[in-house]
Amino acid sequence: MGKIAIPKTAAEKRRRRHLRVRKAVSGTAERPRLVVFRSLKHIYAQVVDDTAQRTLLTVGDQGMDGTKSERAQAVGKLVAERAKAAGVAKVVFDRAGYQYHGRVKAVADGAREGGLEF
Repeated sequence: MGKIAIPKTAAEKRRRRHLRVRKAVSGTAERPRLVVFRSLKHIYAQVVDDTAQRTLLTVGDQGMDGTKSERAQAVGKLVAERAKAAGVAKVVFDRAGYQYHGRVKAVADGAREGGLEF
């Protein structure tokens, strides 16, 4: 691994925060990791089992109507519904270096409403 430079851009800073959090947070088969990725237009959520290095399911907001926050909450509900169908009731929330605010918080709230336990 090369030298770690001082992060300058917002993306580099987010990546460093994500790596710092990932040292402590990992998903298991009993309690997988719910990861959020936020782009400028869309939001995605994945449920990942890190011990088996496997993505259990992925949900995105393509084809959904409403504001970005409403779509994020719908993604949270949909990921909770699909996770429960796959036999997952408890997850560890990974905000991926983003602030727990706005659309990231909406995904978490939607997942809680859908029945996932954090």
